[in-house]
Amino acid sequence: MGRSEREAVARGKRLYEAAQAVVDDHTRAVEAVRTALEPIHDDLARHELDAIPVTRLKDLTEGRLRLGEVEKGGFRTVGQVLDAGPYRLRQLPGVGQQTADQTVAAARRIADAVRETVAVHIDVDQPEPRTTALVVALNVLVEAGPEARRAVDAASTLTKRLGPQLTEAAPTSGRLRMLLARRDRRERALTALAEVRTLTDQAEQDGLHRLLAQASVDLLRRPDSDVAALVDFELRSAEYYGLLAELSGRAPDPAAAEGFLPDEVAERVRTQPLDDTHRRVSLRGYQAFGTRFALAQRRVILGDEMGLGKTIQAIAALAHLSAGGETHFLVVCPASVLINWTREIEKRSALRVTPLHGPDRQEGFADWKGRGGVGVTTFDALRGFPTPDGDVDLGMLVIDEAHFVKNPQTRRAMAVSEWAEHCERVLFLTGTPMENRVEEFRSLVRILRPELAGTVDDHDGVAGSKAFRKAVAPVYLRRNQQDVLTELPALQHTDEWEEPSPQDEEAYREAVAAGNFMAMRRAAYARPQQSAKLDRLREIATEAAENGLKVVVFSAFRDVLRVVSEALADRGPVFGPISGSVPPARRQRLVDDFAAAPAHAVLLAQIEAGGVGLNMQAASVVILCEPQLKPTVEHQAVARAHRMGQVRTVQVHRLLCTGGVDDRLVRLLENKSRLFDAYARRSAVAESTPDAVDISDLSLARLIVEEEQARLGTAAARGPAALEPTE
Repeated sequence: MGRSEREAVARGKRLYEAAQAVVDDHTRAVEAVRTALEPIHDDLARHELDAIPVTRLKDLTEGRLRLGEVEKGGFRTVGQVLDAGPYRLRQLPGVGQQTADQTVAAARRIADAVRETVAVHIDVDQPEPRTTALVVALNVLVEAGPEARRAVDAASTLTKRLGPQLTEAAPTSGRLRMLLARRDRRERALTALAEVRTLTDQAEQDGLHRLLAQASVDLLRRPDSDVAALVDFELRSAEYYGLLAELSGRAPDPAAAEGFLPDEVAERVRTQPLDDTHRRVSLRGYQAFGTRFALAQRRVILGDEMGLGKTIQAIAALAHLSAGGETHFLVVCPASVLINWTREIEKRSALRVTPLHGPDRQEGFADWKGRGGVGVTTFDALRGFPTPDGDVDLGMLVIDEAHFVKNPQTRRAMAVSEWAEHCERVLFLTGTPMENRVEEFRSLVRILRPELAGTVDDHDGVAGSKAFRKAVAPVYLRRNQQDVLTELPALQHTDEWEEPSPQDEEAYREAVAAGNFMAMRRAAYARPQQSAKLDRLREIATEAAENGLKVVVFSAFRDVLRVVSEALADRGPVFGPISGSVPPARRQRLVDDFAAAPAHAVLLAQIEAGGVGLNMQAASVVILCEPQLKPTVEHQAVARAHRMGQVRTVQVHRLLCTGGVDDRLVRLLENKSRLFDAYARRSAVAESTPDAVDISDLSLARLIVEEEQARLGTAAARGPAALEPTE
């Protein structure tokens, strides 16, 4: 045994130590979260138990417990019984050992149930040391991201395989040790040495050393400050809550997370592998299942309720297929969400994305065919592209807002159907529940699985959602928020980037030429018949209506709210607008009437008037018609809905147009220092004087108007940056 063997063992030891260090670092990071969570969780559980009357113990024992003497002894709650224990209960007159033991046992069963169901809510408006410590601990794992998770999984597997082989191969590192070893021991050592070489060579080939080194850095990194962690939590609360649910072990009901699929379908989906090599986002358990469903069943409808991440699940499926060698994918969506799709694919995956839209779409299509990646196009543009004729092997076709093709006689439905015939994997996405639209559902299934369409009976929908989902299990998966989100409501922000219509562009140019900053901000609604923002607003409100969700719409401008009111007049009750001229008592009546409305309703509010002092927690969808000049204003408006008493995830949609004032506002206001200032606003002084942390309206307006006049080559008709009041 010589130098080569010693070097091989040394290489194996270095790799083993690097892998073990990553596992240990991850274990410490997880333990830090659990340590921070435990006292918070225990206090919440204790608070619940102190509110449960001792008489509830009778229900648990079907009335067999006699608790009269326990109550006479001053024990009023389940928490008090747990504190007392059986010994103290036995000291009460008339309470024997059996009664005491059974009473405490019943109390412990209730306590176990409470601990399973209680959820931690992190209030960023009123942070306190314990929840801040929890956010800081979570931040390490959230910031490390899916790459660290991949490194930990690889490191765990490697240590289990490499550790025993290094032990067996130890004699090969010295000539004397090999000479003194028995023959069978030498043979085992040589076999183990060969395995060590194989594992280290494979690790080097896979770039595992770099992955482990980066994971070690990421898992040891701490946020710059508590404030930095809290700001990040506010921006990505869904990721934090998802990780918290996973680490706390309080996962949603498995049957609900799997959409109440029959066992045989669910089992096939569970065994579907899922490669995350090209993915840049961690999936929650139900999202991973949805991705596997799309892959295992091949041609399906993913009908999750809005806000559950259908887009992310679709991207995860594309990333998996890409890792397996597929090269071409196509996403078809309404024009209003095309930009969002391209940005999400770029952000959430390593896949190349090409927009196939606009006057250059044919050139883009040719480039996509030649280079591959994800092409993103619209229903109308799809009709102008030739279907795959053998020169392109389409890995997956994704149809967003699939209910748009429910009528098989329309040209868009025909185009989608023709493309679907040339693709083995097709994924339809829709947030519209299908249970009450069986005929529409059949139309979609005819495109995907014609042989199944005839088996879907009208009575399946009438029988209820669970029965319907089981009947259509091979092709349809839907989960609701209340079934799969175990934590208290998160806040989901979505910037809805729209490409302005020609009419929008015309109105915007007129406002820029006039140097009228406020007109520039609301130009997207000046031509309601052809407004890109208004089209997207209708889509969001319609999907909310389909899911029975209430919507609050904020704008700084009353004329914009009038346009919105007219656009939504035929889609359900619309209340408001609440504006500065509406007396406070009348404002509260509008909010009360909005809250009392059954199912879906819309409340319109001028943001400066409706964003302060009113509680709108009946709404779980918030639409901001335009970006505001002060982050404080947006925060206060959103906080009207996202507050204690809210029972659903709050989805915030901020409508933005590319290439103009919205673009410039977002870039100016959403830098790191702005986020810190926005967080500092929560002090009493900042709340009372928000201008203290926001830049001057006038200076900001002048800057943007001058830049836009230069970009568009328009001369000001009057002084730059005319600031009109927001009415």
